[in-house]
Amino acid sequence: MQQLPPTLGSIGGDAAPGADHDIDIEGAEIGIAAVAEAVLTASRALVAVAARSLATVDAQVTVPQFRALVVLSSRGPQPVGALAEALAIHPSTATRLCDRLVSKRLVRRAVSRENRRETTISLSPAGRDLVDRVTNIRRNEIAAIVARVPVQTRAAMVTALTAFAEAAGEPPINTWMLGWT
Repeated sequence: MQQLPPTLGSIGGDAAPGADHDIDIEGAEIGIAAVAEAVLTASRALVAVAARSLATVDAQVTVPQFRALVVLSSRGPQPVGALAEALAIHPSTATRLCDRLVSKRLVRRAVSRENRRETTISLSPAGRDLVDRVTNIRRNEIAAIVARVPVQTRAAMVTALTAFAEAAGEPPINTWMLGWT
């Protein structure tokens, strides 16, 4: 049995203020608040990994710029509007972001073949190289962290994190790293 803090909720819902609940993690439904808190805690570690990996590369890119590069890497060339939608930013913000990435030679801008009024953004070879280098740095650091996780917990981590990524709309990394998208 695992003891959850009162703010994290009980099986299938939220706990009453001040109440502690014992829950059986094996096969039990855990409240959304408990899962959200666990993911939030883990995300702090992942954000730190992400920041360190970006700090190690020569190209001075911001986190939003790198996120745009990853979207282009995983989804292929995109019209600026589609890229803005994928990043959940205003199209004019995406245009300025792409201007900066073009000036750094990390993306290419071209007139769309389907619609000559539309601009398509794609990764340049330097942009692909940057995404690959940063992803490899992250993969190695995450692997070092996972090595400290008990072996019997790792399969559940894969299942949970895969479900989380799918719910967030992220394509599996093995498909975009291999160019299958």
